[in-house]
Amino acid sequence: MLALYLLEAGLLLVLAPWTQFWDRNYFAALQPGLASWLTHPFVRGAVTGVGIVSVVAAVMEIGFMLSKRRVSPPVPGA
Repeated sequence: MLALYLLEAGLLLVLAPWTQFWDRNYFAALQPGLASWLTHPFVRGAVTGVGIVSVVAAVMEIGFMLSKRRVSPPVPGA
């Protein structure tokens, strides 16, 4: 579950800052200073960076889960 959450949140954080959804933020419209800050490329890049870290963590978690998965030995006489 953690891996799926990290993957979903990471993809959202990677993609959202570069969409129109980010530009038409309700809360940013209420505060003009916040709007200029949120649309700054450095802030968008920082949010994208956090998303990339989350995606990498998800991939590592999935890899860890798959590497620890054990195949049960065959049962003799079955």
